[in-house]
Amino acid sequence: MCSAVTYKTKDFYFGRTLDNEFSYGEKVVITPRNYVFRFGEQEEIKRHYAIIGMAHVEGEYPLYYDAVNEKGLGMAGLNFVGNAFYRDKENTKDNIAQYEFIPWILCQCATVDEAAGLIGKINLLDTSFSEELPVAQLHWIIADRKKAITVESVREGIKIYDNTVGVLTNNPTFDMQMSGLRNYINISAKEPRNAFAPGLNLEQYSRGMGAIGLPGDLSSQSRFVRAAFTKMNSVSKDGEIESVSQFFHILNAVEQQRGCCDLGDGKYEITIYTSCCNADKGIYYYTTYDNHQISAIDMHKENLDRNALICFPLVAGEQIKMQN
Repeated sequence: MCSAVTYKTKDFYFGRTLDNEFSYGEKVVITPRNYVFRFGEQEEIKRHYAIIGMAHVEGEYPLYYDAVNEKGLGMAGLNFVGNAFYRDKENTKDNIAQYEFIPWILCQCATVDEAAGLIGKINLLDTSFSEELPVAQLHWIIADRKKAITVESVREGIKIYDNTVGVLTNNPTFDMQMSGLRNYINISAKEPRNAFAPGLNLEQYSRGMGAIGLPGDLSSQSRFVRAAFTKMNSVSKDGEIESVSQFFHILNAVEQQRGCCDLGDGKYEITIYTSCCNADKGIYYYTTYDNHQISAIDMHKENLDRNALICFPLVAGEQIKMQN
């Protein structure tokens, strides 16, 4: 289970939580412009936009969970178990394996509109990267500073939704996630007025009562509502530090703590990492479950014209600043 959001102040920010019971040893990975992307059914792409994001690297191939390219386009894949549906090869389409989807879009597209154009030609294949890494059931959020879309490959075909809230979690399908927001139409960041019975003298006993009814459980639909409410009502200054700090506060509203989502056999779903990328500047920020200090990697401080991946292992241990 995961949550992804977009946020815009002076710059545009894109990021997500990755919630799971185990890690694949992910790293922050920069794919430079001259790294050769090879695709199972398409011609290789030798030169492309540089990309930074979180990935598991297998055989020198970056399996991105979320990433942003140097043009400011971001993309993330989130679990969509039970609804995702991929197909066999179709000769009239661009056949792309599920794990190739993020590189295929980000290495060629500078905007959401360009990505939507490519997606209209795509057939997502039910092809695994390897026997050890089976096909992941995902749907995706793609965003730039102007707009966001959700892409779902379901049994009826590939569907593209305008994502007007800039938020995505997991199930149900995105149209149902959006429809579910109507159940919370009366929730407000402002203090409530007595609409229960005007003849009764009902006084507030606490601040924040306008948000009574906002779901607090860990289900994907509830996280969607909570993330949307937090993001859409969020206020911050537009400087880099204030914007990044606020972005992490937004995603902290949906983080998962060890012990609260019990999967049995001593396994618990936790927020393995939280990311925030300044898509305009190419700076990737992250925290991990055991390290709340924000770490950052600036793609433009690296040689983006090389042909080999640039990998940064995560700083996983808690960093505590002693003040005495």
